[in-house]
Amino acid sequence: MAQKAPLVIPAVKKHTATVIMAHGLGDSGAGWVTLAQNWRLRQKFEEVKFVFPNAPTIPITVNMGMQMPGWYDITQFQDLQGGQDEVGILRSRDYFHSLIKSEIDAGIPSGRIVLGGFSQGGAMSIFAGITSPFKLGGIFGLSSYLLLHNKMKELLPSENPNKSTPIFMGHGDSDPLVLPQWGQKTAEILKSEGWSVDLKMYKGLQHSADPDEIDDLEKYLNERVPPVDKATSVWTIDSFTASLALHEPEKPEQARKSTAVEEAAYELNEVRK
Repeated sequence: MAQKAPLVIPAVKKHTATVIMAHGLGDSGAGWVTLAQNWRLRQKFEEVKFVFPNAPTIPITVNMGMQMPGWYDITQFQDLQGGQDEVGILRSRDYFHSLIKSEIDAGIPSGRIVLGGFSQGGAMSIFAGITSPFKLGGIFGLSSYLLLHNKMKELLPSENPNKSTPIFMGHGDSDPLVLPQWGQKTAEILKSEGWSVDLKMYKGLQHSADPDEIDDLEKYLNERVPPVDKATSVWTIDSFTASLALHEPEKPEQARKSTAVEEAAYELNEVRK
């Protein structure tokens, strides 16, 4: 399986926290790097290193078996809890855990690491987050859902270190692909098992993100990884601008739009109605 290295946006000041943000099906890490760019230009999260991993290229059943970036295979869109690719999900879980371990090995306390993502990446982040053997600072999922919920208890670490880790979820109430009730059911299941989940629904939002949701995510991250270092910036504006140029996103609009395969699936579902 072909898989690119993560796209990394370094901290501007002393590196004290890391946010790992996973993309959705058919996208890439570059599709969400505008988040970090926007926060950098507004002088937000200057101590945070942002990691945007890239999913491996794998055959996707709903895409007629054609290969595309995906954290796991999707066999059908009607019920995302049905026919789940357990092997692919567990493989990606291990990869997410390795990203967390790399940050810990680099000296970042696990409690200063936040794992999150959008759609398929959000589903993986929630699953990898609650099953992480390391205590995380936060877990978030946008337009996402719970994976392997029937096996959740047996896959949790015995000490369950993230039982008290607050989880943020954002979901459009008009999402035609990852249905709103799937997000609501995810929050319901997690809450019933003792997790603290803040689910926010956004009126009229389909399978994408919008400014209000990103603002709420920003508030969540401010709470989970507040600044701790008062040192002056180790970068000049010129060096920061040059760094952003090196990480020019391939698809800057991906952060606000569903991917092509998701849109095609939506159109197919509409035809079937």
